[in-house]
Amino acid sequence: MSLWRRKKRRRERETPKDDGVIGMDVNKWTYENLYGWGREQLLSAAVPDAGVDARLLLEWCCKTDRNTLLAHGEREISAKEELEYQQAVARRMDRVPLQYIVGEQEFMGLTFEVNKDVLIPRQDTEVLVEEVLRELHDGMHVLDLCTGSGCILLSLLHYSNDCTGVGADISPEALQTARRNAGRILQKSAEEKEPQAVFRMSDLFLGIPAEEKFDIIVSNPPYIRTDVIDTLMPEVKDYEPLSALDGREDGLFFLQKIVSQAGEWLYGGGMLYLEIGYDQGEAVRRLMEAEGYDQVEILKDYAGNDRVAKGVKRI
Repeated sequence: MSLWRRKKRRRERETPKDDGVIGMDVNKWTYENLYGWGREQLLSAAVPDAGVDARLLLEWCCKTDRNTLLAHGEREISAKEELEYQQAVARRMDRVPLQYIVGEQEFMGLTFEVNKDVLIPRQDTEVLVEEVLRELHDGMHVLDLCTGSGCILLSLLHYSNDCTGVGADISPEALQTARRNAGRILQKSAEEKEPQAVFRMSDLFLGIPAEEKFDIIVSNPPYIRTDVIDTLMPEVKDYEPLSALDGREDGLFFLQKIVSQAGEWLYGGGMLYLEIGYDQGEAVRRLMEAEGYDQVEILKDYAGNDRVAKGVKRI
């Protein structure tokens, strides 16, 4: 074969072909090349953290870890991995949250299933959990309102001893997700007669028996003002459940209802913990003090914004 023909065939092998999937054919590409393509696609769609997301999606599709890109960039890609990565990148370009694509999110060092029916756990909410853990003693009974994926309640139970809890949510789909997460997170002993966590369909307190009392009530309720929803990132406003975000006109609708009713389900000396918006601290403080809570505090998140309100039910 002539030198010209050998060069021509080499060029043909190295030239990507149009296969109809967002303009690429990666049949001859390596792991590193595929990552580079994914990063460029996400950058072209103005996806935040494009490089990180391209890598995480590739690791998810190929069942690899972050060392693969550094140490094994020449790794060959299977046809199945190629197709899955193309599809995953296309969804991310449409601004589907990364967590919904891979179906998981880490929270408090634990891995939770997430999907379109539940809010994606956020680092700011870890501040809420950490504050509750300071006062969570062995054998306490906890109520988590608006439980969603169950990440708050299940984290509290995982990192405590002999505590039990109830997760309440108005969404049956969210409760199914929370129950699956309980199966992941909680280790049930052979002697355990009752489940450590129970999940109930409930519109705030409506489905909670009046005679059931709790040492701690915690909630991350909807607290974003309705007129702010449309200004949020597409990943949030277009994909996360609106019912978990919209706190009505002033953002305080659900917070006010919880504060005014929680005392009926708390033991004397029991504690109420709430996640709040960055500009809601003083308003929630007034609500709690008006309802007779003592030792009311507004705590800040890692960015220095108001994030947690807590108070003690007067004995």
